[in-house]
Amino acid sequence: MLRSLFSGISGLKAHQTMLDVAGNNIANVNTTGFKSSQTQFQDTLSQVLTNAGAAAPGVGGTNPAQVGLGVRVAGITTNFSQGAAQLTNRSTDMMINGDGFFTLRSGNEQFFTRAGSFNFDSLGQLVTPDGALVQGWAAVDGVVNPNGPLTDIKLPISTLMGAEATKTATYVGNLPSDALDGSAPLVKSIDVYDSLGNTRSLKLTFTKAAGDWSVAATDGTATFPVAPATGLVTFDPATGAILTPTTFTIGTAPDDVAVDLSALTGFAGLSTVAAVAQDGQGAGNLQSFSLSPDGTLLGSFSNGLKQAIGQLSMATFTNPTGLEKAGGSMYRTTVSSGIAQVGVAGTGGRGKLAGGSLEMSNVDLSAEFTNLIIAQRGFQANSRVITTSDELLQELVNLKR
Repeated sequence: MLRSLFSGISGLKAHQTMLDVAGNNIANVNTTGFKSSQTQFQDTLSQVLTNAGAAAPGVGGTNPAQVGLGVRVAGITTNFSQGAAQLTNRSTDMMINGDGFFTLRSGNEQFFTRAGSFNFDSLGQLVTPDGALVQGWAAVDGVVNPNGPLTDIKLPISTLMGAEATKTATYVGNLPSDALDGSAPLVKSIDVYDSLGNTRSLKLTFTKAAGDWSVAATDGTATFPVAPATGLVTFDPATGAILTPTTFTIGTAPDDVAVDLSALTGFAGLSTVAAVAQDGQGAGNLQSFSLSPDGTLLGSFSNGLKQAIGQLSMATFTNPTGLEKAGGSMYRTTVSSGIAQVGVAGTGGRGKLAGGSLEMSNVDLSAEFTNLIIAQRGFQANSRVITTSDELLQELVNLKR
């Protein structure tokens, strides 16, 4: 049989595959996180008609004469270039800006995806539309350990922020050294918490008498000064920095509070003393959350505070094009991709995350339609080769009638 007949058949098969790939790309033009594929061809074995000849004295060398035996698909490569961003304003939609993949768990198998369209199930677990569980690290008392084992990300609505007793209250500002004796006392208050989250008001009263400032404090359960302390506030006359008392404690353990006055100054003409901070908090339940660029999920609680409640993990690969598509916009590792390098977004070559957005497909429609035309013309040309070969065979058969 004619070699051209089988070459034409191989061309039909190869261009059919190219049509399949282009058709799949176009079908997924609006698929979140989809990465397009390209087909590469290469020729098959060639039959040698005449071997190469070496040059000799008086005779030149000859080149080999070979006839190719067709074409085959060398590979189908995934293009992992960045897709366009689509703003959704959904708190559970997340987009990767740069390289990397979200890590997922389905059963006992690990998967990876670029599609960040997630939701919460009835147990508060962050899941994909197919039910795969998003992986990361859970926070313990607001602290995330990215070196720990991966766990399922959970944000149940019953998540609580525990109460913490106030240990330190800080006052800053200036007590005017030129204030007159008998002038109105300066009263500054701040709410502090006990170990159960109950609030009480810590009130400091600064009084100018006999040329000096004194401080008295009360939190409703205890008072300062306590004998033999005098509560007299003294400043360095050269620098205006406070000398005594820089700190004092009011109350009894475990609800005692250390009052920090070390930042007070005693310059003339300014009265700016104020309570600026305390380190306690009341209990609160989770109200909402937001996503940081490094994948940290910050919960907003009913007590007005924010706290880390988890962090999404991201994976990179030495050869991402070696990943195997597993359906559902997910990938699994192969011996060609290498093992997943799991870490925090924005580190180790991993992209940053953006909440309220999705990465769209990176399919270029103009390029895909061009590929369709190329594949169609290639298919037609190879079918013409088969037709021509058939006509030659028909002529050969007709030699004897």
